[in-house]
Amino acid sequence: MRIRRLSHFGIAFSLIFTVLIMAEAYLGNDGLIKSVPTTHKVISLTFDDGPHPDSTPKLLAILREKDVKATMFVLGQSVDENPALFAQMVADGHEIGSHAYNHIFISKLNAKERAEQFEKAERSIMIAAPKPVLFRPPGGGYNDGVVQDALRRGYRTVLWSIDTRDWSRPGVNQIVNHVMKKIKPGSIVLMHDGQYDLQTAAAVGVIIDRIRAEGYTLVTVGELLQYYEERE
Repeated sequence: MRIRRLSHFGIAFSLIFTVLIMAEAYLGNDGLIKSVPTTHKVISLTFDDGPHPDSTPKLLAILREKDVKATMFVLGQSVDENPALFAQMVADGHEIGSHAYNHIFISKLNAKERAEQFEKAERSIMIAAPKPVLFRPPGGGYNDGVVQDALRRGYRTVLWSIDTRDWSRPGVNQIVNHVMKKIKPGSIVLMHDGQYDLQTAAAVGVIIDRIRAEGYTLVTVGELLQYYEERE
């Protein structure tokens, strides 16, 4: 077994180089990244739909307290509506991915409309952060056109291997237990911070503690990609 790792030439360059070069090796048959094949006990927490004036400050506070960096797939519209919160995300060192501009099924749009979603989101994000290299379609809705459009624009399309369904507010214990039952090396966990009264922030603190107790390290998606293992 050979482990591919990259040297660090600075955070931004390393992330871009890692995603654009190494991701070629483990895209799924449908062109998506859903998890990373590795024997190392590393996982990524990802959060969609933010920033939000109620959920995001609570989430950021927990992540700061636990010293965890996550990957935030932000909506351009939410960034425009909450610029200070977005700036705080960036200042806290979280990885920023695009979740399009509006929360609509981008797979149902024509090529021109899809382009507008990518471009408007980029303009919003790039006021405070570099152009993202990771993309997650709203609702996980995609087709070949979406994946290929993203690729041409320099994005890798990232889904998930564990869906907490936290948006349905099933209870903190259920969110935590679902993650802990499904967790394995290379997992990408889907959660949200784009609504009022989510139970996500409370669950995240428990999840982090329990994951670490089992010997896992929490990394961003960009960092997770560096743990790809190629079996010869």
